[in-house]
Parts: sequence; C-alpha cells; structure tokens
Amino acid sequence: MRILCTNDDGIHATGLAVLEKIARQFSDDVWVIAPESEQSGASRALTLTAPIRARQAGPKRFAISGTPTDCVLLGVEHLIEGGAPDLVLSGVNRGQNIAEDVTFSGTIAGAMQGMQLGIPAIALSQARGFRGEEAPIPWETAETYGPGVVGQLLKHGWPKDVLMNVNFPDVLPEEVQAVETTTQGRRDQHIIYADRRTDLRGGSYFWLGFHGKLSNPPEGTDLRAIYEGRISVTPLHIDLTHMETVASLRGVLGGAPPKQANSE
Repeated sequence: MRILCTNDDGIHATGLAVLEKIARQFSDDVWVIAPESEQSGASRALTLTAPIRARQAGPKRFAISGTPTDCVLLGVEHLIEGGAPDLVLSGVNRGQNIAEDVTFSGTIAGAMQGMQLGIPAIALSQARGFRGEEAPIPWETAETYGPGVVGQLLKHGWPKDVLMNVNFPDVLPEEVQAVETTTQGRRDQHIIYADRRTDLRGGSYFWLGFHGKLSNPPEGTDLRAIYEGRISVTPLHIDLTHMETVASLRGVLGGAPPKQANSE
C-alpha cells in the first residue's frame, strides 16, 4: 500500500509526525507532502495566481509553497513515484474539525482532494482546549487509537464519493470513553470573532480567533462525541444540496423563467 500524508499545519507540525507513525503501521511506502508553512483555514483553496514551489525535505518528503489541496494534486500528478497512492491521510490536525469547522478546514480539504481524485481518504484531528488553554495537546491519544480506527475503516471500506473525518477527544488515552460513528453537528452559536487591535504606528488591524464556547448539540453528532470524550468518525461528502428545498422550489421555479420582480 502506498500512502500520501498531508496536513494544513505545515511540514514541521507535531501532528504530521504522529500521522506518519500511524501510516507506517500499514506500509513502508509512505510519502509526506505538506505545506511549507501553516495553512489552517485554507479550506479547498488552490494556488492559481503564483507559482508553486516543491522543496524536497528528505526521502519521499516534500514541502510545498501552497495549500493542502495543492499538496495532494502535486503529489498524485508529479511527485510520487511508482503510481498514485492507495490512501490519503490528512492531519493529524492541531485542534478539532467538527460541525461547521469542516467547511473551512484545510485538513478536510486535503482528504477531499484525495477523494476527488478517486483515492480513499481520511482526515484526522486531535481536539484541544477542552481541558483549558494551558493543558498540553494529548497527541498520544491520536497516536494510540489512530491505527486501530484507520484499520477498521480500511477493512470495512466506504463509497468513493465519501471521505472519513476522524476526531480524537481532548483527553488522555486511558480516558477515552468509546468510538462513535457520528453525523456532522451544528453549533447553536457563532464562535469565530475578529479582534480589532492597533499597531505601534496607530493603524488598525484585525486578528481572527475562536471563542471557546460549548454548544448543546444532540446525541449522535460529532460535537457531542468530542464533548463527552469519545472518538468521532463522520462520513462526509461534497454534495451540499439541500434536497428538501429543491423539492419545494420545483413547484415555484420551473418552466418559463419569470421576467418580473414579484416577492409577494
């Protein structure tokens, strides 16, 4: 098995080293192709207005001057020798990717690009911040349970238009309660904020961050699983169509297009 490992935290990230250890439980043919610098929040961005540089950082190891999507594209089409990988692993992210996080996550995007290229893909993230901002990230939790979860997923398989999103809770390995197959949750409050600051010359600038507020999600969601110390495994796909609204609109928008404004 040939495995491509990528991430959005950058080539030097601790989580990438953990991911490589997980990958080597399954194969010796492991390729690491990751961004030169952190690309958190990059989502599925492509670098279209600048050249992309690929720096070889070791055997089967490349640092890319672009996004996670760039990394997977270049890896599959140009950098990996011997043919396309059999599996794409993305992560292990420094922080959870649950609920609406998945829409702007570079970690999810790396796995999604693998899926789009017809390669089975798994995104892995290690939750943090639930034990307080000063508590160390329990990377050992992802390292302990990652191989088993990935192995079970590979044994079972999943559809080609689906990627698997795995999140490990912010607890030590011995405190993990269970593993749960979940649905993507939705927070009941907005947690991203913009902090306005002033530089030393009196100019204003903004810094985006996250409020550490817990929501009250229903059972069965990725949010609830992570809140309660369980490993969350969520199958995701790229189709964002809301089918109920499609059905209702077909009775209004169909046939000849309307020519006059009428909002009543």
